[in-house]
Amino acid sequence: MTSCPSVHLPDAETFLLWPPTIQPWGYRIVDRLFAHRAIPRGTASVWPRGAEIAPRYKADGRECDVDAFMERNFIAGLLVVRDGGIVLERYGLGLTEADRWSTMSTVKSMTAMLVGAAVQDGAIGSVDDPVTRYLRVLAGTAYDGVSLRDVMTMSSGLRWNETYSDPDSDVNRYSRSLANKVPGGVLRMMAALPRLHPPGQVFNYNTGDTFVLGAALTAAIGCPLADYMSQKIWRPAGMEFDGFYTLEAENGQEIGGSRAGMALRDFGRFAQFVLDDGVIAGTRVLPDGWVADAATPRFGVSDAEAWGITGYGYSWWLGDGLMSAIGFAGQRIDIFPAERLAVVTLAAFPQAPHVPPEVSVTHRREVAAFTNAVRACAPNG
Repeated sequence: MTSCPSVHLPDAETFLLWPPTIQPWGYRIVDRLFAHRAIPRGTASVWPRGAEIAPRYKADGRECDVDAFMERNFIAGLLVVRDGGIVLERYGLGLTEADRWSTMSTVKSMTAMLVGAAVQDGAIGSVDDPVTRYLRVLAGTAYDGVSLRDVMTMSSGLRWNETYSDPDSDVNRYSRSLANKVPGGVLRMMAALPRLHPPGQVFNYNTGDTFVLGAALTAAIGCPLADYMSQKIWRPAGMEFDGFYTLEAENGQEIGGSRAGMALRDFGRFAQFVLDDGVIAGTRVLPDGWVADAATPRFGVSDAEAWGITGYGYSWWLGDGLMSAIGFAGQRIDIFPAERLAVVTLAAFPQAPHVPPEVSVTHRREVAAFTNAVRACAPNG
């Protein structure tokens, strides 16, 4: 047999444990590593561009500009949107305008917005509906008595370990199931988890809960999440490129809470959709008041104060005037509704066990410092 060239791809099973040498490449090719379903685009909207801003901030005792921010923090994509126009756009680590970078957990916040669309459409009666109304397969498990609101606010009460650096944690077992494309594997895993607290009482960040939310939403709307995202947001908002949801298995359920993929400017268009209160071209996609409800703190999150976060709402992290979608290894969408401002940062922060855990926290703090500098910038830079 004649030999032929082939491509060695990163190990999908160790997605959350990749070394820094792999992260920037792997995060650009997630659709080659996991089963996925496209979110089809329509006609791209044209964004106006304003005068470019030049934020400066201090780190390690010296003044840093945009270039230093990119280099110090392994930034692949940076986008600032103010008053409906782009005022800063940068690419690094080999990312190009058309590449779809992994959303990581920022897609949790996007999926929660789709729940709002389903409420607006009448497919979901209320976020207080029990999860088991839509997912009968979870009846008789620890999800009995757990509402959609509970899983959106990370308070299902199920025992869950989200330690990324522990190969045997629940989140890594979940990740391996996705890498192995096991049909129904995640729901079987979630159904086997015990209850640790009463529903709605204790915050515990749980990526598995968001998979359950996505599966319940799929059952409610009667179509794939990718199709619904395309119908309700992607096409109407004029996204420039197809996005994608990753799937638990070939032709299977979308993963509502991690590792989707989209281009930088389309992250920004989603942020603009939130800034516009869920209205696109005069059509209300989200219920009146949904964005405000999503931005209402349900739990305090004191350990994140250093990087601008003090609470958690409907799958959005919250701070002073801030709604933030935050993902593993430095993905972040910061939205300041009152300021008509959004800052998107896509990154490849080195992770434990390859660096000490506090390194990622240091990068998050610097992103917060940079974002505050953006807020302080005059519109003309």
